Amino acid sequence: MKTLLFIAVFIIPSLGYTFSTEEETEFKVYGACGMCKARIEKAATSVDGVSSALWLQKTQMLSLSIDNQKVNIDKVHEKIAGSGHDTEKVAAEDEVYEGLPACCHYERAVYDDKPEHESHH
Repeated sequence: MKTLLFIAVFIIPSLGYTFSTEEETEFKVYGACGMCKARIEKAATSVDGVSSALWLQKTQMLSLSIDNQKVNIDKVHEKIAGSGHDTEKVAAEDEVYEGLPACCHYERAVYDDKPEHESHH
């Protein structure tokens, strides 16, 4: 009986951690204020498999906890860009960026595959 109790209390719970697909990742997302922070984090966590998101204005870095079996990280970039924020991989559409409140306008990212005049405002 003690052996069964030992297995139930110590061995079985540790099996869940062995098969965990949760991982941490981070990437640059451009923003300017607290409203940006809320919008970026909301967009990121709306993607299935993203369990948490924390964006730091000072570093412009977004830290994510994701289920790497569910999340295509490119979809996270696209979702954030769709909310008006350039990421290190995906530029927001100009119209969406222009629709952000004035306090949310940030220095736009420059992309190698985008002409210089289209990437700054």
